Amino acid sequence: MGQFLEDKPTFEKMLAFLLDYLKPMMAKNGIIVGVEGRVKTEKSLAGKLELKGEKYRQISDVTDLVGVRVITYYSDEVDKIASLVEKVFDIDWKNSIDKRKMHDVDHFGYMSLHYICKIPPSLFSDPSLPKLNEYRFELQMRTALQHVWATVYHDTGYKSDIEMPREYIRPLTRMAVVLEIADEEFRTIRTSLENYRRKVRTLLKDGKYKDLELDGESFRHYLDLEPFYALTEKIASSFNAEVQETSGMIYLPILKHMGLKMLSDVEAMRKSCSDDAFRLALSQMSGTDLDIISSTLALQNLCLIYIVKSGHGEAGLKEFYDQLHGVRPRNASMAHRMYERIQKLLH
Repeated sequence: MGQFLEDKPTFEKMLAFLLDYLKPMMAKNGIIVGVEGRVKTEKSLAGKLELKGEKYRQISDVTDLVGVRVITYYSDEVDKIASLVEKVFDIDWKNSIDKRKMHDVDHFGYMSLHYICKIPPSLFSDPSLPKLNEYRFELQMRTALQHVWATVYHDTGYKSDIEMPREYIRPLTRMAVVLEIADEEFRTIRTSLENYRRKVRTLLKDGKYKDLELDGESFRHYLDLEPFYALTEKIASSFNAEVQETSGMIYLPILKHMGLKMLSDVEAMRKSCSDDAFRLALSQMSGTDLDIISSTLALQNLCLIYIVKSGHGEAGLKEFYDQLHGVRPRNASMAHRMYERIQKLLH
């Protein structure tokens, strides 16, 4: 204990460096939920020595005086974190433990990857603390759900199932099973979504709009292709107006409410209604001194023309305005005026 107290400034310096180094390192790789750490307290060390004192001859034999934990969302990212830290720290493989591989196939419990490491002098050193590169620290890597289970288990006050009253082991094990399944499901969902994003990009690149359901992912990538750019520019140039960029994603629920189900439906609307949407813009803006138009004006006019051409009349236009602006009394009069304008335009 005397050695521990004497070298406590070294442990605190190690912890400060590790947190400052690991947080930006993990954030840069986009796989981080949190990085936390601690220097062991005197009380905790005393308890450890009381329980396992025969293992330690000197303070440097205790490998977790400094502990750092990296928590991520997905189980497969634990190995990515491990790969990153292996490149920068000296790993004591003999004392490192992968607790994910310690359970039998029919046993569930604590899941975490523990590395025992040293900070190499080439990475960081402090001449005033010569033992900084000699002491080891423990680096734990686990998912947020594994962290939940470990925290709850730790809060029970027991170090192992052997110590715990038997009637409490089963409910804790059930919880471990549920969280392990949830971890795998989250990983599977993320992988499936990544595969879907790649599929969307490929199909859009090949122009296969009919194979893509209209949803947030497909519509976002569709907008990236700027399908309404030509019509917007044609309107703007007719009035020497500047185009103000606005996200078209607000139109996704509107398009779906209009009955468009596939991306090919949106593309068909664009092709069949563009000329009339341009004429509608000319009718709207003639006699005005507008010098700025929204980049979504083309899409808005396409929707208005499509609604009338589809036979939904004033009621359909009112629903459009209700969704675009929110339900308000003036939407009915706007729909009436727009319906009359489009009717004249189409006839």
